[in-house]
Amino acid sequence: MTVESKSSESPMRLREICKRYNIRFKKSLGQNLLLDDNINRIMVDAAALTPEDAVVEVGAGLGALTTRLCASAGKVLSIEIDQSFIPCLEEQFGGKENFHLFRGDVLNHRISKLIEEHVPGAARYKMVSNLPYYITTPILFQFLESEVCFDRIVVMMQEEVGQRFVASVGAANYGILALAGKCHAQVDIVHKVPASCFMPKPKVDSCIVRMRLHPPGHRPELDKAFLMKVVRAAFQQRRKTLNNSLAKSSSFGVPKETVLAALEATGIAASQRPQTLNFEEFAQLSQEIKTRL
Repeated sequence: MTVESKSSESPMRLREICKRYNIRFKKSLGQNLLLDDNINRIMVDAAALTPEDAVVEVGAGLGALTTRLCASAGKVLSIEIDQSFIPCLEEQFGGKENFHLFRGDVLNHRISKLIEEHVPGAARYKMVSNLPYYITTPILFQFLESEVCFDRIVVMMQEEVGQRFVASVGAANYGILALAGKCHAQVDIVHKVPASCFMPKPKVDSCIVRMRLHPPGHRPELDKAFLMKVVRAAFQQRRKTLNNSLAKSSSFGVPKETVLAALEATGIAASQRPQTLNFEEFAQLSQEIKTRL
């Protein structure tokens, strides 16, 4: 979790706030203090929030990003796992009608249930968050695969992970994340954030990733869940050919004959490696496999 600060406050002032609320950064939760509030502005601008939007924030921290979200969105649901931040957040935002606070681990709750209970009835739903590095992808997939149709997701994450989401076919970092991104959204990196923007300073740089999700009904012929099952099986051992990763894989659970017939129907050679296939080729392959089951 990145814990945001206000740009007008010095590190000494921030330490005073933490002392007041007895807040200690927990390495186990990936907590770092963001010193540049301009980064929060960039994130909110990338989310294009309006009063008709309800926005979900995972990891509210000291509430600097929350402040900007409350000023721009109609409803804000901030999810915070660390009890030590709750008094600070309640004192700042408890009186705001559009603010809702949930204390808990987002990975242990259904997004649709949280929205139904705290911010129902919005015209659009968006997610804007500074995510902890160690659980970035599980949280993202939870939102991407949610029953709720999110319009836009804007998150800060480790730059290396962000680059995987925008990787091109054949690149060394091309794989599951790039294909998952294309499956659900248009993905781009809107800003790079150097490690010097944080306290304590992490060992890696970060970036802000924007995901403009496909509208409901996009590619109705495509079973996204099955497509991602094929992708994950193909990249389980990325150096193997598709023949070995799919046709001969006991974990994939699809008959060898079915996989080979689907490969032949799509014109994809069984000797190809998964990193040589673009999204459309994976989409066609998954559809051909599924029709034969």
